[in-house]
Amino acid sequence: MRGVLITFEGVEGSGKTTQMLRLARWLRRRGHRVERTREPDGTPFGLAVRRLFERRDVPFQPLTETFLFLAARQQHVAERVRPWLRAGRVVLCDRYADATVAYQGYGGGVDPELIRELNVRATGGVLPDLTLLFDVDPAVGFRRMGRRRRDHFERQALAFHRRVRRGYLDIQRAEPKRVRVIDAARGIEAVEAEVRALVQEHLRGA
Repeated sequence: MRGVLITFEGVEGSGKTTQMLRLARWLRRRGHRVERTREPDGTPFGLAVRRLFERRDVPFQPLTETFLFLAARQQHVAERVRPWLRAGRVVLCDRYADATVAYQGYGGGVDPELIRELNVRATGGVLPDLTLLFDVDPAVGFRRMGRRRRDHFERQALAFHRRVRRGYLDIQRAEPKRVRVIDAARGIEAVEAEVRALVQEHLRGA
């Protein structure tokens, strides 16, 4: 089987990371060769970018954020994603190109079309085969997160995260075959069952 790139997207607290871990275990039990990764910290360079966003003393402009994420993405694709796909792996990625459109585009006000063009350059055309969008009201997501330490984006106002959610839903409406919306307000087991069904359906047709 050729390699498959499945990305996990959603607002903060949507449960996508938990579901990615569960899906990886399930796929491995079924004999698939699975690689898990995340952005921006899927490489040492990307991890350095992530750490910038954990600091409170470094202000960022949305366009600056865009370029940082694109640089991390280019390195990520070159070092990890493309080689894994060539080796026939199922690659599960926590956030990818859509995240920059939603967060820096819709949330931060950078032209989404510019970001889409730059994403093609940064990824070298390595775009997701399937994207699972975990949709939940951002207010619910933040309640789930509790009092944990928050990064630059998690500290943004609720209005910012509502724009991000709207961005994700606009992306889905434009590409309904690739981006599948999952109601993430439900319990973990119900969400997991839908994730498995969607991925199984995709892999059968791959």
